[in-house]
Amino acid sequence: MRIDIITVVPDLLKSPFESSILKNSIEKGIVNIVIHNLRDYSTNKYKSVDDYQFGGGAGMVLMVEPIDKCISKLKSERNYDEIIYLSPDGEKLNQSTANKFSLLNNIILLCGHYKGIDQRVRDNIITKEVSIGDYVLSGGELAAAILCDSIIRLIPGVIGDETSALTDSFQDNLLSSPIYTRPRDYKGWKVPDVLISGNNNEIDKWRMEKAIEETKKKRPDLN
Repeated sequence: MRIDIITVVPDLLKSPFESSILKNSIEKGIVNIVIHNLRDYSTNKYKSVDDYQFGGGAGMVLMVEPIDKCISKLKSERNYDEIIYLSPDGEKLNQSTANKFSLLNNIILLCGHYKGIDQRVRDNIITKEVSIGDYVLSGGELAAAILCDSIIRLIPGVIGDETSALTDSFQDNLLSSPIYTRPRDYKGWKVPDVLISGNNNEIDKWRMEKAIEETKKKRPDLN
């Protein structure tokens, strides 16, 4: 998979891809992350990519021209399955969406900044808008990193034990069951006997029951 990320603050996106699972996926050649500085597509000597709103109002807006130039160049080089704008009023990111995106080959992520982007980009260039929650960030960079993490970890070969991702919360519209590790007894806080019984059928049954119980208690909206 190739993910192109367009941003006005590329340095903000370096750290998430330089450690842990994301770094390993890049080093293995499973994923190719390419970060583009939108200012490289500015047509003025100051490399500015934003301007005041027509009609007045607070906040600067990313201009249509540099965004169009950047995306047009990328599209001339390869086909893209989705061109995604990270926006607080986009479709709410969930596990189902992450699963679908993980099956794609090439995607572009456009990070908004300041007040947002010219509406003509959303109307004519963007194919999907995604939100990570009902709140506003200073820009779309952190949202893009979150989206990338949620997608990449699902790609075969990224996680050592591929079944791990399949048992994550939300995969079956359920939260995960409680998990434990050693020691079996800590300060009298004990691991449930069923988990050390060696009976896989009973363990699976317990985990499903607990997952249903946790979901009803914490996220009844998922039922």
